[in-house]
Amino acid sequence: MKVSILQFPGTNCEYDTQYAFEKLGATTQIVWHKSTTIPEDTDLLVVAGGFSYGDYLRSGAIAKFSPVMSAVKEYAENGGKILGICNGFQVLTEVRLLPGALKRNEGLHFISKHHHLRVENCDNIFLKKLHTGDVVNIPIAHHDGNYYINDEGLAELEANGQILLKYTDANGEIQNPNGSVAGIAGVCNKEKNIFGLMPHPERAMESLLGSDDGIKMLEGFLAS
Repeated sequence: MKVSILQFPGTNCEYDTQYAFEKLGATTQIVWHKSTTIPEDTDLLVVAGGFSYGDYLRSGAIAKFSPVMSAVKEYAENGGKILGICNGFQVLTEVRLLPGALKRNEGLHFISKHHHLRVENCDNIFLKKLHTGDVVNIPIAHHDGNYYINDEGLAELEANGQILLKYTDANGEIQNPNGSVAGIAGVCNKEKNIFGLMPHPERAMESLLGSDDGIKMLEGFLAS
């Protein structure tokens, strides 16, 4: 399996992401933001986390104008699989490949810690190695992770099974660290080929470092 990973000025998780997927047996390629194409043999495109363009204006607002984004949209329209992690999730909402928006955290502070997530829907390639109701422990590190969508949009997400993950405690009860609507930590598009989440599964690959729960999350793509 070939995983291509986008890199913008300010991205800081591309090599963590590369390590995670290579640990699972994938081959990887870093794609600089000035590229106008996505490698033809790409099975999964990852928009990695970080602070693209320093998060000036707002998170992901400048990255959406990068030359590579036209190719990303074309790749998506052709059914290509895309995963946006943290800032990558923000970028995907900015270009409207995913619904909703990410706002400043409710407490107005940067949050960096492990946090539990409950799997809301595993009927997709991303979470196919997990089960609905499973609780995983995944690091979060964001300042603008407050997911927002209006009531009509939320109802549509629920009806289509697009809500993937919610923030919880270890028992699976909602525990919302940033104010996200309904405690949402990750969503997908209607076609279920584009996925976005604020937590960092690529940082949960070693139990020695606090959790290896990211393995099952990312393995779904390889199993597909």
